[in-house]
Amino acid sequence: MLIFEYKNHIKMGRPEPTLSFEIRCEIYLLQNFIIYYIIPPMSKLTIFAGHYGSGKTNIAVNYALYLRKRHDRVLLCDLDIVNPYFRTADAAEVIKAADITLIASPFANSNMELHNLPGNVNALFDTPDALSVMDVGGDDRGMAALGRYASRIRKVDHELLLVANCYRPLANTVDGALRLMREMEIMAKLKFTGIVNNPNLGAGTTVENIRAGDEYIRKLSEQTGLPVVMTTVRRELSEAFPEALALDLIENRFLK
Repeated sequence: MLIFEYKNHIKMGRPEPTLSFEIRCEIYLLQNFIIYYIIPPMSKLTIFAGHYGSGKTNIAVNYALYLRKRHDRVLLCDLDIVNPYFRTADAAEVIKAADITLIASPFANSNMELHNLPGNVNALFDTPDALSVMDVGGDDRGMAALGRYASRIRKVDHELLLVANCYRPLANTVDGALRLMREMEIMAKLKFTGIVNNPNLGAGTTVENIRAGDEYIRKLSEQTGLPVVMTTVRRELSEAFPEALALDLIENRFLK
């Protein structure tokens, strides 16, 4: 009955119902299929991590913009010290225009490949009334940087979200994704709390490509016991998935 009322509520175009995160996860699990619906954790700190090229950076930036429309103070931290060629800092102008505080290495937008951490990461934990988003580098090496802050992260309300893209090499099978996930958890000294479904092939992604990832993400959720907290799609495809988080892609400064 709860599922029927929820789906009918959305179909009739009514405002989003006020449901707890736990109830939304329960609805997802009972339906046993993918809901293309944003289930924003709205925690003090939301961390996006995953395999190289899974789409973490675009999602982190767009989710920070999503939060900023709903909250007065938002911080975005670029903790990706693995890939100096495509980082959150590439969207610095968009972030500044939205009045979001960017925490990044001073060398992030330079031609110096220095793997150093931002100096003011503690602001994520110490800024009152702020919601914070963190973009973490790929795989276990990137998660080692996150592990430096594990003790502080555990003390705050947080979500550590695995960005899953069923089309990425090494993560394109559930077994491969599970292996990478366990390696990342060990290095971060933290456990994932949810999954972001981001099935894409870059600019050539079609609606059919997105729907083809349903079985993969359903099995990944079942085997990990983690809820799929949101699905993300390029804005050009968002009409087919009106409840998904529409992404405005960041332009890579090295491809301009």
